[in-house]
Amino acid sequence: MNLGKETETLEFKKTTGELREAMISISSILNKHGVGAVYFGVKPNGDVVGQDVSESSLRDVSRLVYESIKPQIYPVIQEEVIEGRHVIKVEFHGEDFPYSAMGRYYLRTADEDREVTPSELRQFFTANEYKDKWEKTRSEILLKQADKKAVKAFCEKAVSVGRLTEGRYTAPTILKRFGLVDGDYLTNAGNVLFGNSSPVTLKTAIFATDEKLTFLDMQMYEDNILNLLSLAETYILKNINWRSEIIGTEREEIPEIPTAAIREVLANSYAHAVYNSNTYHEICIHPDKITIYSPGTFASTYSPEDYISKNLPSSIRNVSISKILYLNKSIEQFGSGFKRINSLCKDANVKYSYEISENGFMFVFFRKTQTAASQNDMMESIFIESVTENVTENVTLNKTEQSVYSLLVKNPYYTRKELGNATSKTVRTIQRTLDSLRKKGLVERIGSDRSGYWRVKEKI
Repeated sequence: MNLGKETETLEFKKTTGELREAMISISSILNKHGVGAVYFGVKPNGDVVGQDVSESSLRDVSRLVYESIKPQIYPVIQEEVIEGRHVIKVEFHGEDFPYSAMGRYYLRTADEDREVTPSELRQFFTANEYKDKWEKTRSEILLKQADKKAVKAFCEKAVSVGRLTEGRYTAPTILKRFGLVDGDYLTNAGNVLFGNSSPVTLKTAIFATDEKLTFLDMQMYEDNILNLLSLAETYILKNINWRSEIIGTEREEIPEIPTAAIREVLANSYAHAVYNSNTYHEICIHPDKITIYSPGTFASTYSPEDYISKNLPSSIRNVSISKILYLNKSIEQFGSGFKRINSLCKDANVKYSYEISENGFMFVFFRKTQTAASQNDMMESIFIESVTENVTENVTLNKTEQSVYSLLVKNPYYTRKELGNATSKTVRTIQRTLDSLRKKGLVERIGSDRSGYWRVKEKI
């Protein structure tokens, strides 16, 4: 029998001769996920080979877990018989992070265990202490000092996007409902989200070069997260390049960097920041790049590339803050931020990068020079023409066409912008896709661009 592959929470050992290696796996799995299992008598490829199991071997496993894993855990250690072969299964869990094995600390990556560096270990202790205590701790700001306008704006947005039921809400009702109040005071999370005492600082600047030497503009804002998100987005959009295009019969203003990508980066920078220090958020606009800095290193043990290529659970540093930003749709979906940003930037041919340090996380959008942008526009225009000219009656659809077609089947009144948001594509790509679907005879526009709808034809 085969038990499948090793995972980030499952480890196989051929015999109890690998007990010390198993202790390392237990500590690394605990530090990554808090729960897992180890089998003795199973090959790394999952084949069950079995081993001799006695009271003595079970005691050996129990004793070494007791001696090796700190803080103490209490695993379930038992014999199992799988198709006539005897194995030992060790199931364990723990929440008192971080855990060591023989005095060293490890972290699980895929099916491997790696020793963490001293720097990573310091971050681990700091992050867990912060996560357990900071958000729920009472601030010095009274509940009556909450920014009522910000609370009202949040409610209206959350209701309009369908993530909060309609009702008559007051600021105290909302703040208490989402655990942002401790007695007559706001919690730390409630204060940075809705406080009116300037709890969070944002520095913005425009520089003449890609070095932080000569600045053309510099501003400092002190406000709560909900207000700063709006200020930050406005500041960036006012200071980047825009171009006009005729899409369909309407003129569209197209930013050099997709608005949805900017909004996603900003929201995540506030959702995953560390707020119990004197650091601040920062936006720097240079001729060739835009940087968005968030205090507090990357919140997950996974890399951003892992979130793009895999479907992984979100690592949430600030649960209450993230929930509020999700409810008003600043965050589209937990754990999908990098995947969405990557799709939007790839679709708009925008390059990006990031820098992770001990003190912060910086996201970088690379800008196109005017000349490069003009050449790119010309090439994309040629590409659009060639697509339009070479469309055939073949009803084979690419991935984007399939997505747009399926959405229109459900709701023929979708606008291009709404289709773009739903598929993480630009308006230009959506228009190109609609043109292709129209040429293939699958959709037909009925009425005007503003008040009409799409007649969707069944695929044959």
